[in-house]
Amino acid sequence: MEEATTGETATRKKPLLINRNYARLWIGQAISNLGDMVFTTTLVLWVATDIASGQSWAPLAVSGVMIAALLPTLLVGPLAGVFVDRWEKRTTMLRMDATRAILVALLLLIAPFAPGSHFPVFIQLGLIYAVVALAGCCSQFFRPARMALIRDVVDESDQGRAGGLAQISLSLAIVIGPPLASPLLFLVGVEWALLINALSFVASFIAILLVRLPQNVDRANVQAGEKHSFWSEFGAGLSFFGHSRVLMTLLISIMIVTLGSGVMNILDVFFVTQNLHISANFYGIMGLAIGSGSVLGAVLSTFITDRLGAVRTFWGCLVAAGLLLLIFSRQTGFAPALVIYFFAGIPIAALNTALFPILLHATPRELLGRVNSILNPLQSVAELLATILAGYLASSPLQNFHMQAFGLSFGPIDSIFSLGGLLVILGGIYALFSLRHVRLDQQATAPQVIAIQEEDTVV
Repeated sequence: MEEATTGETATRKKPLLINRNYARLWIGQAISNLGDMVFTTTLVLWVATDIASGQSWAPLAVSGVMIAALLPTLLVGPLAGVFVDRWEKRTTMLRMDATRAILVALLLLIAPFAPGSHFPVFIQLGLIYAVVALAGCCSQFFRPARMALIRDVVDESDQGRAGGLAQISLSLAIVIGPPLASPLLFLVGVEWALLINALSFVASFIAILLVRLPQNVDRANVQAGEKHSFWSEFGAGLSFFGHSRVLMTLLISIMIVTLGSGVMNILDVFFVTQNLHISANFYGIMGLAIGSGSVLGAVLSTFITDRLGAVRTFWGCLVAAGLLLLIFSRQTGFAPALVIYFFAGIPIAALNTALFPILLHATPRELLGRVNSILNPLQSVAELLATILAGYLASSPLQNFHMQAFGLSFGPIDSIFSLGGLLVILGGIYALFSLRHVRLDQQATAPQVIAIQEEDTVV
């Protein structure tokens, strides 16, 4: 009877969203992701078409939104992890969601429908930049706390699946959010887009409030409250990160890949017009293609990770994505480029899914905040370098570049794209060789345990 019961339990199909606690977190995350995408797109359109409309400095005003979103990652992110590791994770998330809802609601004061809302342009832009920056600061605390909370409520064997479900919600938000923001802004007004984003944080707050933590997590939170000096804890996080081969490999490969993919993201509108020879109006369709591929990749990611393992999926998808982007760079027709861009989204989503369980296995719970606060800002630095590099290469040394080789014609933009694809492949190859002797022990009792088949070395 006992054996029959065990077999029945093992074969019983698991819920789609793993368990009730994770389902609540996922629903809140999905709503919040969609609200964020609508909010960001709305702000860009609002500044470009209304606040700074017809002004020569309009592009600079739009770029200010992006800079305000990036600065918290660089300035607050490295320090936030110490506090996240000290604080109770669920309470931290609740406070950050409540703060972000209030911040976004403040922008309703300068929305066109508000009485006396005709503030000078510099006040409107200043308030927008301030809200974006402060909301970004909240995100630096919220995201690592959410990762730790997911670890607390999801069994180790289901953490790869949790990463895949999280990637699905993000991919859907990327596909649905921007097309939804435009009609909301122009048909019903900016105030509705702002209200939707504020309410998305309220929905996330309610979902997190309903999460019930296991008793062992409550005890861990009490232990986490034992504090040392800020800088000693910060240094402990840096030391752990620097002595972890897995984390250092992830960091180096991610920065290489971000540099390669970043130069492509900056110049893709010029690729559409100069290499595909079509109107810039089709630029949005290219984004929809890779976003749709990402949704499919997120759906398939759990299956891929279960078959190949998280480590093989990570480096394998990096190489596959790089090859597809390299092929994409040689396209001159819109239809084949669209198809290749769609398929490139599949491994990109799958590798992001595989990254989640690798990070959880490589990092003790009490250091998750600090590890994220090292990884994320350095990735943002790579994005910033990619932006500078793309603008420099396309505007100066390669502006008039043309070459024939191996029966192929190379111009400035497609050459930069080829370089970007090669860098993505290089990141995958580096991860392959550096992690070839590392496996994640799915039967380990502690999530941070990593079994090494040969002697571990420090990168």
